[in-house]
Amino acid sequence: MLSHLSVARLVTKGFAEVNDTRLYYEIVGKGHPLVLVHGFTCDTKVWDDQFEVFAKHFRVMRYDMRGFGKSALPTIEKEYSHTKDLKALLNQLGIDYAYIIGSSMGGKIALDFTLEYPELTKALILVDSTVGGYQGWSKTFLKSDESLEKKVKEKGWKAAVEDLLTKTPIFRKLAREKPDVALRRKQIYSDYSGWHFVNADPCRHLDPPAIGRLQEIKVPTLIIVGESDSRDFHRIATILKKKIRNSKRMTIKGAGHLPSMSAPSEFNEAVLSFLAKV
Repeated sequence: MLSHLSVARLVTKGFAEVNDTRLYYEIVGKGHPLVLVHGFTCDTKVWDDQFEVFAKHFRVMRYDMRGFGKSALPTIEKEYSHTKDLKALLNQLGIDYAYIIGSSMGGKIALDFTLEYPELTKALILVDSTVGGYQGWSKTFLKSDESLEKKVKEKGWKAAVEDLLTKTPIFRKLAREKPDVALRRKQIYSDYSGWHFVNADPCRHLDPPAIGRLQEIKVPTLIIVGESDSRDFHRIATILKKKIRNSKRMTIKGAGHLPSMSAPSEFNEAVLSFLAKV
């Protein structure tokens, strides 16, 4: 088993020029490929507690999606697809198949990728995932989303993040109970540009959307949801479990929307245990 130090020395970092854009990626470890896909307003740092741990068992690749982290921003007049970006990145890195983990919006991308390229996905792990075509968002969730967008347009992304983290009860609770995690989340959110709130994103989505095609997914699938996440994500997890054959659902106690950060030990154990049986 590789030591923490030896794993760290083997990390490969770089930029891939694919699909008329520039994607930042990191790879570490050996073995079966495992791809980590972050969520909206996040980047590769959301996987800091997994990257080297999982590399003791797999060849792990994490990357910043177009528009996030160190990757290039979208071009307003040019359509693109996150799934096609990921496919092109895997091709360039010589990865022919992978286990795929997606968090929040990254879960949506992972679902779409699995439906679009079923031969490339060998197992799927969805973490507090959204799903393309879902229309059941609560009024509370939609109001919160609209409020954040309004703040960004009025004050800018940085000020909106400050309001979000200091005035929202769930983040204030996180700051009290897990200040180190709260600081890391603040850094991740602050590093996001806010581009999608003030620009018309030309991203193309899977058509027809995944919500009506979940029964097509045949790979082993683990659905993870944080116990303290909003009811909206628990409802989505219920739909995913019902519609995806050969799927398993797990709730991580004490975790919120990003259990990979708020409960990393439990999260890592759940993932590794699941993949050991695939």
